[in-house]
Amino acid sequence: MAAALSSPEVAAEGQEPLLSAGEAEEESRDAVETQEHYKSRWRSIWIMYLTMFLSSVGFSIVIMSVWPYLQKIDPTADGSFLGWIIASYSIGQMVASPLFGLWSNYRPRREPLVVSTAISVAANCLYAYVHVPHSHNKYYMLTARALVGFGAGNVAVVRSYIAGATSLTERTSAMANTSACQAVGFILGPVFQTCFTLIGEEGVTWKLVHLQLNMYTAPVLFGALLGVINIILFFAIFREHRVDDLGRQCKSINCEGEESVQDQEAEGNIDHVAVAAINVLFFVILFVFAVFETIATPLTMDMYSWTRKEAVFYNGIILSVVGVESVIVFMVVKALSKRTGERAILHGGLLIVLVGFFILLPWGKKLPNIQWQEIKNNSIPRTTSTEMLMPFWSLQAMQLPSNHTAEPTGCPVTQSWCLNTPMIYLAQYISSDILIGLGYPVCNVMSYTLYSKILGPKPQGVYMGWLTASGSGARILGPVFVSQIYTHLGPRWAFSLICGVVVVSLLLLEIVYKRLIAFSVRYGRMQEENC
Repeated sequence: MAAALSSPEVAAEGQEPLLSAGEAEEESRDAVETQEHYKSRWRSIWIMYLTMFLSSVGFSIVIMSVWPYLQKIDPTADGSFLGWIIASYSIGQMVASPLFGLWSNYRPRREPLVVSTAISVAANCLYAYVHVPHSHNKYYMLTARALVGFGAGNVAVVRSYIAGATSLTERTSAMANTSACQAVGFILGPVFQTCFTLIGEEGVTWKLVHLQLNMYTAPVLFGALLGVINIILFFAIFREHRVDDLGRQCKSINCEGEESVQDQEAEGNIDHVAVAAINVLFFVILFVFAVFETIATPLTMDMYSWTRKEAVFYNGIILSVVGVESVIVFMVVKALSKRTGERAILHGGLLIVLVGFFILLPWGKKLPNIQWQEIKNNSIPRTTSTEMLMPFWSLQAMQLPSNHTAEPTGCPVTQSWCLNTPMIYLAQYISSDILIGLGYPVCNVMSYTLYSKILGPKPQGVYMGWLTASGSGARILGPVFVSQIYTHLGPRWAFSLICGVVVVSLLLLEIVYKRLIAFSVRYGRMQEENC
């Protein structure tokens, strides 16, 4: 049967018909994979889910406390430097992802996974000690957050392992679970941070090792502990597994032998046009979502005259609900993909995102309330363009100074577009949140799934590294787009440009639509179940 499945000529002659992915996998697994191997393979995949969850927690668990902690340890730090600290995580991840991916192609994956997690553990410990030096504390914090992001580059290894350890019919479900774990990590990180606030700002000091256990350091030490547990699980439970697209057991992806010869033959046959297209689409997906989460605070402050505290509180509720919505979508999309196929769902997801941003365009005649008051000594500064580089939740702890009693609200007259741009109604904003929260997770999962299927039997570490790096780059550029286009030209230009970018992405998807098929389907090893 193996010959029939791998040879288009045999199928064409009618000697044995090609099987669908599901039929081929079921027959293949019954014949080859033992129950013990199956259980071991999925235990290892669950370890990858945990690793993805911890990577997300490592980013979000301190994000709300970075600003007050930075002010406490280094009064010379300002909002501009805070922007760099927030961005350093994505920069570190962007640099590390291709490196760890390359490493995983030639060595057992346990090596880059253990090393990257150890870097994150060490970086979290460094963060807990940034108060110790007598000067330049802000640079130590910057280094710590960049190293945490560098350690999070193991996301590429995680996804490449899952791609290599699952069959085609298992792939979408596994990728959806991975993204769900990532989303849950982003949601629960701030929850953990909130729990640790009970310790207080002073906390407990262990003078022997110069350790302060307080509301700022306890979260990162907790993250370090979880990282140590993750490393132990890598050695105790994680095993190298590889199956082909039909679910048949293969040699480890890094072992020498016949399988490596097969991979070398397949290397030149990857559709690099499809690979490049998915990278571009993934960049756009992450870019528009980064714009969406970053613009929440300044947009609602300008349109609805919310104070900074109100903007953070209400947006926190809205986007927490969106986060829960995304997790539900991750689960639903697994079943939906079996009926309609990944390409059609990706197309639908992009359309939903387009509608979400189109709704945000100002349409009415009512102008937002104008903030005419000039900045006085008795009022706090408006949100600066530098602070707009930070997502709304990173501003949550930026409270009013004690000597300030009034905060100017409304759309500042210094933004000239406030005088002639209609306001965006709250119903528009909430509807957009719901639609983008629906479309983004769909596009995220389908991009990873299609990408892994297109790559086929080739080791995917480097390719997954580049995909992760493109996403990290998008998360860096998205806030920059907000701070420049939105601040100077207003929401009409900002959201029109975003809609244009999504339309171009849809056109690109239409152009390469027929090329976005699994490697095994492309070369006649199995039939595609859905279009």
